[in-house]
Amino acid sequence: MQPLAVMRRKSLPAAIQNRLIALLVTAMFLGSCATVPVTGRSQLNLVPSSTMLSLSNEQYNAFLRKNKLSSNKTETARVKRVGRRLKVSVEQYFRQRGLSSELRNYSWEFNLIDNKSANAWCMPGGKIVVYTGILPYTKTDAGLAVVMAHEIAHAVAKHGNERMSQMLLTQMGGMALSSALNSYPRKTRQLWLTAFGIGSQVAFILPYSRLQEYEADKIGLIFMAMAGYNPNEAIGFWQRMSKSSKGGKPPEFLSTHPSDASRIRQIRNAIPDAMKYYKK
Repeated sequence: MQPLAVMRRKSLPAAIQNRLIALLVTAMFLGSCATVPVTGRSQLNLVPSSTMLSLSNEQYNAFLRKNKLSSNKTETARVKRVGRRLKVSVEQYFRQRGLSSELRNYSWEFNLIDNKSANAWCMPGGKIVVYTGILPYTKTDAGLAVVMAHEIAHAVAKHGNERMSQMLLTQMGGMALSSALNSYPRKTRQLWLTAFGIGSQVAFILPYSRLQEYEADKIGLIFMAMAGYNPNEAIGFWQRMSKSSKGGKPPEFLSTHPSDASRIRQIRNAIPDAMKYYKK
């Protein structure tokens, strides 16, 4: 797909140019809608899943080469243990709903990075990173499951794809990802890192929308419940994170995942449904 800018022609009046561009954007949007696998919400999706997975593998490996894995064997084992249990629950959830094809090319990885930032993220394909700086807030396996399930929910709901599509549309005139990588490789990779909340690698951090956050909260609670972690643990975690931001700069995790009283109320409201999936 060519950038919309090339559609401008001096021979056409500005009003007609703008109308043509608006029609193209509308056609692009209508032809590029996808459905969130879990909630059924329609979302913008300009990037094929195969491309997202390929770039995810590339960027994840590049990140691991540049960042130090934690030498704490106990906490590393905790991250991998919780990750494996969540993986099983996610695959079970999708299998029960006839959506296993959505996870067909996932190659799960769980790594703990030695970094004081209170952060965590998940790329497409189940590529997960937890920073040691968030462990004082998670405290237990269940607390860690809150964070990891939330980030996995963002990934399987394709929020990163949705955000990347929005940025390609608004910042690169609707250019296809492959074209953007060829023409503007550095900028495109920066957009990718921004889309997935890897704030330490970019000049700014793009918060998830409230709608995406609510979806990740709700879906994450179900995943952790199916993995055998009590969803009520989410309240304590988000309260600890909220308190840590008072009187100073909030942790990086809160920069991409805003937390406040209304959010905690929404989580409380979602817990009864999640508890239906909970098995000790």
